[in-house]
Amino acid sequence: MISAKNITLAYGKRVLFDEVNINFTKGNCYGVIGANGAGKSTFLKILSGDIEPNKGSIEITPGERLAVLKQNQFQFDEYSVLNTVMMGHSKLWEVMQEREKIYALADFTEEDGMKAAELEGEFGEMGGYTADSDAATLLSELGVTENFHQALMKDIPGTLKLRVLLAQALFGNPDVLLLDEPTNGLDIETIGWLENFLADYENIVLVVSHDRHFLDAVCTHVADVDRQKIKVFTGNYTFWYESSQLMARQINDKNKKTEEKRQALLDFIARFSANASKSKQATSRKKALEKLTIEEIEPSNRKYPGIIFQPLREVGNQILNIEKLAKSVDGRVLFKDVSFTVNKGDKIALLSRDSLAVTNFYNIINNETTADSGKFEWGTTVTKAYLPIENSQYFQENMTLMEWLRQYVPPHVTDADEPFLRGFLGKMLFSGDDVQKKTGVLSGGEKVRCMLSRMMLQNPNVVLLDQPTNHLDLESIQSFNENVSEFKGIVMLSSHDHTFMQTVANRIIEITPKGVIDRLTTFDEYLADDRVKQLREEMYK
Repeated sequence: MISAKNITLAYGKRVLFDEVNINFTKGNCYGVIGANGAGKSTFLKILSGDIEPNKGSIEITPGERLAVLKQNQFQFDEYSVLNTVMMGHSKLWEVMQEREKIYALADFTEEDGMKAAELEGEFGEMGGYTADSDAATLLSELGVTENFHQALMKDIPGTLKLRVLLAQALFGNPDVLLLDEPTNGLDIETIGWLENFLADYENIVLVVSHDRHFLDAVCTHVADVDRQKIKVFTGNYTFWYESSQLMARQINDKNKKTEEKRQALLDFIARFSANASKSKQATSRKKALEKLTIEEIEPSNRKYPGIIFQPLREVGNQILNIEKLAKSVDGRVLFKDVSFTVNKGDKIALLSRDSLAVTNFYNIINNETTADSGKFEWGTTVTKAYLPIENSQYFQENMTLMEWLRQYVPPHVTDADEPFLRGFLGKMLFSGDDVQKKTGVLSGGEKVRCMLSRMMLQNPNVVLLDQPTNHLDLESIQSFNENVSEFKGIVMLSSHDHTFMQTVANRIIEITPKGVIDRLTTFDEYLADDRVKQLREEMYK
């Protein structure tokens, strides 16, 4: 068990935590959630000892080992990949180093022999004799192939370094595992492997992630960081979100009788408990939900932005036609022979094993870069709004949010006065004096919310989204996802957020160096299709 006792932390007048008391117990995986800046990552650093609170203490059961997913990928530059992983078990690594020093001695005394025997015992108890193979297996399962295992960390690609650090945290079955955004840099297949690994993990896991599908797959509990406190709720993220929304609606519904409300909550718990029996964490999650009492359900205090795209007119029959588009960068083929037609009702998930391919495709059809060959044509009825993965070009000048949004007012709007613009900014949670904030001081998440205000202002009937959840907190992602799902126009979407792709898309188009794979199906069905899997391998050879 690991416990936080009376944890208080403040930076000047800003209080992050005030007298936080919480226990985390074996067999549970806790998804740590909260708005951007609430202190999720900071709390993990307090638990790991990297940050000292102003007051309070962290207690861990004696003899138990804590492991952390490290963020500094340059820290291990001079070590081999395999050794970097084994360094995750610091005690084992110390014994290995000491053992090697003794065996390297030129004059090996009787005392040295006794010490070596003692170390051999410790080494064996900690699994030292299989450490190399265990570390190699972890690396391979995380997509770091054997040819990199003996290479120095400084000599491998940056994307692989993140995977090595993840393997380091997982190595040796730690009693407490702290993971901050562990899916960053992972592909769909590797995220699936990690979900299965953590779902079967029998010790304590605390994970910070903006990936709702991942949280739902691995978490038995949610630790909600809000208003300087942390409260633990039973269930995964979706259960927490839906139950808190249900409770909020019931509080507002004064006409419903108490018993009717109680029965609705009981039915809700029973439904989720039944669904839990089909999940990867069937036993632990189902048992936890069955023990849940209505009193534990509370409404969320979160504010959710209102992301609402309202088309000025319906899209016509001709929307977008693409013929044999091709693009290479520095001699690398991103894609070629890309041909397809967008139809009415399409909500398309765009994917590729090369994220640069998708971004270049978006930039081509938005006239921000040119293709090497091929052509595309938009229909005359199309009004499109584009959310690019990189938005710095839109914030070159330092102006107020009001001034910034005003420059994007479309010609069909004739009454763009201050209340009108405030309405769009207010939907994105910029209220009061916030609209006078300068664009030069905006965070990444605030810039994305500004871009969404700009998009809503266009009244689009076609929405193009390249990694729309980047920099957003869970509340914004949830609201964004729900509104795009309900949008009546055309959507083209590329995202690492599995839930976003699954709940929005009705058509999947994968862009490859040899053409496209195009299927009328959901995201999950596409990934599970054995014929598609075989075709994907052929298209990337």
